This record gives sequence, C-alpha cells and structure tokens, in this order.
Amino acid sequence: MTGLKAGDKFPDGVVFSYIPWAPESAEITSCGVPINYDASKEFAGKKVVLFAVPGAFTPGCSVKHLPGFIQHLKAIKAKGVDIVACIAYNDAFVMSAWGKANKIEGDDILFLSDPGTSFSRSIGWLKGERTGRYAIVIDKGLVTYAEVETGGDVTVSGAEAVLASL
Repeated sequence: MTGLKAGDKFPDGVVFSYIPWAPESAEITSCGVPINYDASKEFAGKKVVLFAVPGAFTPGCSVKHLPGFIQHLKAIKAKGVDIVACIAYNDAFVMSAWGKANKIEGDDILFLSDPGTSFSRSIGWLKGERTGRYAIVIDKGLVTYAEVETGGDVTVSGAEAVLASL
C-alpha cells in the first residue's frame, strides 16, 4: 500500500507498542511496561486523530508539531474526536517519557511507538528510516483526512490543518 487517502478503510492488523499512563508511574524516570496496542481494534467505531513525527525529543517535533496538538486538544476533542494519538519510530519507553516531559496525563494524547516503522513503511510514509511526518483522521474505520509533509515544515500534518478538516 502506498499512502492513505480520504475514503480508504484504515488497515487491519495495525499494532503499535504503548506504555499506558498511570499515576503510579507518572514520573519521567518511572518506566512502566510496554504492551501491544491493536490500533485497528481500538480505533474501530471511534473518531481518531493519528499524527506521526520523525522522532520524540527532536526540535521540529517538540517545538513545531506536538505543541499545536497540546494547545488545540480541547478544540479537537470538541469536534467529537475520541482518541488523539502520536506515533514515532522511537520505542515505547521514549514515547512514554516524551508524553510525561510534555505533562500529558491519562489518555489525553496517546504516545505510541511504530515498531520498526512497520505501519509507516506499509503506507510508504517514511522520512529516511524514521516515521514520516503526517496526520490521519479516521472516523469509524474510514480515513477522512490523510496528509504527509513533503518539506521540512509542519503544515498539512499540524493541529490547525487537522482541526480544519474535522
């Protein structure tokens, strides 16, 4: 499969790695235990915003991409979005720590690892060997918005563009 577009069905068998947030492991130095997150199953019947970044803790991702989703989270959720999830090629420990470093608690934004970039690779949206920078909106299993960045800026994958698409 190359890319996703509006009208496509979200693929079956998409599994990410994830460390659920818990009060007892809220400190950045507390690791938690990674679990498989069956996105195909968890996203079914829900409205989901899935955005991808090339790497946690990197300047573009930490300064330009993630902050928009944090800032606009309430407005995104007000549009009926059930799940907001961020994926990157980093492992689940790094993704969990990135969420904690940005003071995200509970399941406000899920920080998921795309192990081996398998999902991003399956849709052809990579940045070198890393996860590409893109955003996908899924509504009850159907893709309603799917855009990948072709340059270095955050435009079509940013929170503002996603919010406008909802």
